[in-house]
Amino acid sequence: MTIEQIAERLTTAGLTVAVAESATGGLLSAELSRLPGSSAYFRGGIVAYDATSKTQLLGIPLSLLEEHGSVSAAACNAMAEAARRLFQADFGLAETSISGPNGATDSKPVGLSYVAVASAKGAQFRKSHLRGSRQQNRQAATTSALDLLASSLPLPTSDS
Repeated sequence: MTIEQIAERLTTAGLTVAVAESATGGLLSAELSRLPGSSAYFRGGIVAYDATSKTQLLGIPLSLLEEHGSVSAAACNAMAEAARRLFQADFGLAETSISGPNGATDSKPVGLSYVAVASAKGAQFRKSHLRGSRQQNRQAATTSALDLLASSLPLPTSDS
């Protein structure tokens, strides 16, 4: 689904989204806000790149990050829930990944990516292993997050 289709679906349903992103460094927020009229559905975003910003700005417990790591399903779900709460949005969208070329460990290789969406129904995540350059991985994580958001949106209603 394109950003135009996502925007139309959010606007038509009167729904809003907010973002907490890490390795994408604002790409996700930029994509959601690039269309005229995006303020109808996009509440805002936070780039929480390191653990300190995740704990101080998003309120993610340090114990969660110490136990699971900043690049984990648990951290990503918590980021999505924090974005939803902080911006009082219908959906919180989050991303955290190891874009490369540095920062990897044996258990968390370059390209490991998590995206999550949170709503009143709870949070769900998607894990990926991206295989491109740093910029390609950042773009792929952005696309993955938008795809997850799109799959969470209500289907359009028919006027017939």
